[in-house]
Amino acid sequence: MALRRYIIERDIPKVGMLKGEEMKGAACKSNNALRDLGADIQWIESYVAGDKTFCVYLAKDESVIRQHAKLSGFPASTITEIKRLIDPTTEMTG
Repeated sequence: MALRRYIIERDIPKVGMLKGEEMKGAACKSNNALRDLGADIQWIESYVAGDKTFCVYLAKDESVIRQHAKLSGFPASTITEIKRLIDPTTEMTG
């Protein structure tokens, strides 16, 4: 089964104020949970803004994202499947 792309909004108070070592620890917790879950989920990248993170994942379905949230301790406040991508080159490629 092909993995689908999701964006996950996580409400984490003061996450935007975390220092380098704290971010490193958070990434370690997430990576450990990903290793436990296997090939059904992959972390692509995350954006940190204020009291939220917006994470892009590839996953087999929403349930594995919820499992990751439970194992890592990071909430999955909103999970949205990404259906299409649009960027500046869309004008030329249609």
